Amino acid sequence: MLAPAMNTKPPLYPLMFKPVYKNYIWGGDRIARRYGRSLPPGIYAESWEITDRAEGINVVVNGSLAGKDIHELTQTYGAELLGRPLERFPLLIKLIDSKERLSVQVHPDEAAAKAVGGEAKAEMWYMLDADPGAEVFVGFQPGVNEGRFRESLAAGRVGDLLKQVSVHQGDVIYIPGGCVHTIGAGALILEVQQNSDTTYRVFDWDRVGSNGKPRELHIEQAMKVIQWQGITASHQSMPSVPAETPQKGNSIVERLRTPYFRFEELTVAGMLDCPLDNHSFHALFLEKGLVRIKSGSVLVDVTPGNTILMPDCLKEYEMANLDTTGASRLLRISLP
Repeated sequence: MLAPAMNTKPPLYPLMFKPVYKNYIWGGDRIARRYGRSLPPGIYAESWEITDRAEGINVVVNGSLAGKDIHELTQTYGAELLGRPLERFPLLIKLIDSKERLSVQVHPDEAAAKAVGGEAKAEMWYMLDADPGAEVFVGFQPGVNEGRFRESLAAGRVGDLLKQVSVHQGDVIYIPGGCVHTIGAGALILEVQQNSDTTYRVFDWDRVGSNGKPRELHIEQAMKVIQWQGITASHQSMPSVPAETPQKGNSIVERLRTPYFRFEELTVAGMLDCPLDNHSFHALFLEKGLVRIKSGSVLVDVTPGNTILMPDCLKEYEMANLDTTGASRLLRISLP
């Protein structure tokens, strides 16, 4: 009689991934310079830190699962990894270097995606750094309708209709689907979004692409998904009251909660115990400092600019601040 098959899946542990870089024409090299990444000279507009997309899928670089990609892990481990049964990793977590301003664009919300096609996309920006005078454009000035917007498109004056918001390090901005927006020059951003790459570009400041021709616009698609009234972006420049202060000198501040993701800012001055709450992974980005993460017998030292995924099945983990000059700051992303 044959013995029953044994479960040979390697146990999960804190996972680190190889970033996927995008060389969009508006980017620079700030990501590599800021975080000491050894990259050939070139444009690195975006660094996709964790996502499951055919056009940019992340591969594990540490431990026994090195070489496996996030899609394989989701199919193999399911809720053990993500905290709930999902077909793919539900978010796209990326860094953005806006050396120049981006195109004016819009993404569909859930209802528009069902009606028009594409994938719904709500997103948030956390300002890791911002040059003096840096700004973003989010939503319309009062009184803008489709007719006025089309007139401004034809005249090349779309920027006059958008709300301009000055930004500084630590700002959080939420952009729901249907909200026209763009990022100005001079910002380094951590973006968290639904796992979507559906973007309708409506204006590109009369810029040409690498081929010398104007980049493609998607005006008619955009007109079908823009929410002209009753939708606004949110801008938070100061942290809210800490949700909890687990140990002296540490703090956990919830900066944003949406139907799609939760975003927290963690200050770690000493030791910090972090439970995983049985329905979501934790993705951690180290903004500043140096921390050691311990889960079971696994230790991982994390330096600024690195992202680490804590599978839900780990139940808990511990962080220790190793920065002798002060507290470390991490940004934590999870599902609500």
